[in-house]
Amino acid sequence: MNQNAQNDFARFVLRIALGALVLLHGIAKLRGGMGYIEETVVAHGLPAFLAYGVLLGEVLGPLMLLLGLYARVGAVLIAVNMLFAIALVHMGQLGQLGEQGGWALELQGMFLASAVALALLGPGRYSLNGR
Repeated sequence: MNQNAQNDFARFVLRIALGALVLLHGIAKLRGGMGYIEETVVAHGLPAFLAYGVLLGEVLGPLMLLLGLYARVGAVLIAVNMLFAIALVHMGQLGQLGEQGGWALELQGMFLASAVALALLGPGRYSLNGR
């Protein structure tokens, strides 16, 4: 496999992994309701309707990544979603370690870093609208 093909395949793997894992969080919110998210947003002095932005970052964005359709935009939606999640829910854990010794926010950090990487790299050749 030549270097360009490896590069495109690596982007594909990253897109599928991030899209699938974040989409599961979105599906959980669709099934379980948005009550907790609305409460959290309102508790921080923001309007309740902003809670529905989580569906952009956890449903629409991941679907865009999985399809490779405007994947850079999908990655940005996920990155913004993760910034809001960290700011509104996880700020108290920013400097903490988890029970196994890793960073308490390693999942959120990995989602954020992967989304930023995909926003910068683009979807690669194995996508609906290419680079």
